[in-house]
Amino acid sequence: MRRFFTEPENIRGDIIIIDDRDDIRHMSRVLRMSVGDEIEVSDSSEWEYRAVIKTMDRDLVEAEIVDKQKFSGEPVTDVTLLQGIPKQGKMDTVIQKTTELGVKTIIPLFTDRVITSEKGNIPKKLERWRRIAAEAVKQCKRGVIPKVEEPVRLQEAAEKFPAFDMVLFPYENERTTTIKEALRNALKEESKKPVKVAVIIGPEGGFSDEEAVLIKERGGRGVSLGKTILRTETAGMAALAMIMYELEL
Repeated sequence: MRRFFTEPENIRGDIIIIDDRDDIRHMSRVLRMSVGDEIEVSDSSEWEYRAVIKTMDRDLVEAEIVDKQKFSGEPVTDVTLLQGIPKQGKMDTVIQKTTELGVKTIIPLFTDRVITSEKGNIPKKLERWRRIAAEAVKQCKRGVIPKVEEPVRLQEAAEKFPAFDMVLFPYENERTTTIKEALRNALKEESKKPVKVAVIIGPEGGFSDEEAVLIKERGGRGVSLGKTILRTETAGMAALAMIMYELEL
């Protein structure tokens, strides 16, 4: 069953309003839906619904609620991915796959070794990245669309570190601590399980020595993701999968 999203204020008693024209166009022209068909709807906040379409035109769909449940597909662990912007559209893949894996927020990073022609066209790229996240959520049936924030410099991103329970820094020069050890040690040592976790991934060329020092000085924990060096578009996915395994499953 196809999933759609609406705002909490569009839940009116036992009726759900969908007024996004792109969604309505997709319902009618691609999925060939009509009155009487059943859909899944998330309010992007807390609840998910099954509903039956009652009225449908080009500007508005009204559906009657037949079931209401708390989100079942959202992880408790709130993971933010800070991703050095890669080349040649690889960010699209990063956003799609980490959304499927449960990321809550993605912050694109400009670092010393970011090589991209996208700097002057960020508004259009940001619009596309957000659309990719929304489509990935619908496909994997999560309840919340991850936030894709405006790109920032690493120095600005480091100011956000105190807001997290844990900041993991997968780093090719880390030889002593694996991400598994860091997560399991945190579970033993902390008074509560880490809930807000940040993962910071460098671009193709990695982080400069100065950036690595800055990250660690601001509280980032250097970790290894294994014996091989992963591509930037793979590293975030691997780290997220490991975090979900240790903290969610």
